[in-house]
Amino acid sequence: MKQTTLWLAILLLLFANAEIAHSFCGFYVAKADTKIFNKASQVILTRQDDKTVITMVNDFKGDPKEFAVVIPVPTLIERGQINVGDKKIVDHLDAYTSPRLVEYYDGSPCQLALLERRMRSDVMASRAMPASARAAALGVTVQAQYTVGEYDIVILSAKQGEGLETWLKENGYRLPKGASEVLGSYIKQKMHFFVARVNLQEQSKLGFSYLRPIQVAYESPKFMLPLRLGTLNADGYQELFIYALTSKGRVEPTNYRSVKLPTGMDLPIYIKGKFKDFYRSMFDRQVQKADMRAVFTEYAWDMNWCDPCAADPLSTEDLRSLGVFWLDDARSPVVPAPRGPMSLPGAQNVFVTRMHVRYDAQHFPEDLALQETADRNNFQARYVLRHPWKSDEGCAATAEYRRELMRRNENEAQQLADLTGWQIAEIRAQMNLPQSVPDGGGEKWWRKLWR
Repeated sequence: MKQTTLWLAILLLLFANAEIAHSFCGFYVAKADTKIFNKASQVILTRQDDKTVITMVNDFKGDPKEFAVVIPVPTLIERGQINVGDKKIVDHLDAYTSPRLVEYYDGSPCQLALLERRMRSDVMASRAMPASARAAALGVTVQAQYTVGEYDIVILSAKQGEGLETWLKENGYRLPKGASEVLGSYIKQKMHFFVARVNLQEQSKLGFSYLRPIQVAYESPKFMLPLRLGTLNADGYQELFIYALTSKGRVEPTNYRSVKLPTGMDLPIYIKGKFKDFYRSMFDRQVQKADMRAVFTEYAWDMNWCDPCAADPLSTEDLRSLGVFWLDDARSPVVPAPRGPMSLPGAQNVFVTRMHVRYDAQHFPEDLALQETADRNNFQARYVLRHPWKSDEGCAATAEYRRELMRRNENEAQQLADLTGWQIAEIRAQMNLPQSVPDGGGEKWWRKLWR
């Protein structure tokens, strides 16, 4: 009983003192832009205080003479408040914020064994390593990562308490003195570690058909997007992508559930040529789980940098054309932002939030009410390919690497099946994996419960 109480106390302390610290890196190889979805509309909302610029891109198909759109706005609009925008800039913003696929290449397990000894005396140098290599050097295995409800969850195992304590501290968790000893006692019992952070949720908005974007500037305390008119003549559900540009931070809906998409998952290498198919299936599954009553966050990031970049950052001129009027305003406070591998001086106080909502009149009976928050934590829908190390080099660590690689491949197959609903047997066949996994590692009984 005492051990159980102490374990819960440690977890509660982790929850209470968790600090978000993300660094992704990797090589960008593919993206999932709006073109992979049918009946997709795009809306850009640029807002500071009560001032809003809305840019609408429509998916209208047919004779332009038949095109018509009704846009509810909260104030009387003068001619000077209306503009015709440039679709290329909208496409640029779409590419920049799109969900992305990145890849890593495993290093030599023999070299990693040497690095492990060196890194214990140089923590700062070790942070330059890929996250998977650093975890391996500390004897920590990240077995799974999920987003469930309002929590981002990581499932860990470890070989010794000191290594796990170091990993947790380097990833933003504060631990009490003596934590490594207690953690070590559970490691000896072959326990795993369930680590959660509160998932700070996000946003949503409107759009119609594909002519040049229409832009309207207005002032109103109301921050909202009218969805209901768009459902009156709709044939089935519609896809809406919302890009919110603000000076303070993330935008979120206040009258609908906001959910971050699953992210950071390791996927089988063959997905590289099928990323769009994967993303469509994954999003379909997330919509189904939410009963089509949620707004999904795909990206939330400071426009000052990206990691990795799916497109070049937007220029100051491009941002201004989308309504970012405060960049050259001396009265507008500049919010400090972290510097990254692709920095954009002059745009450091522009935060972009990308939301994706599938809606119809039944599931979204109200217009979207939105709010800007002060949250500038970074998030992206990002999926990972890890290429195995291939060499005849041998050392004591090689055999363990091969065993871990088999477990990793099976985990990749299971995660792909969980995310998409695809048949695990077909995935294993694509990966050239055995249909029955040794050591009792076949499909778990609980995996089919919530598919």
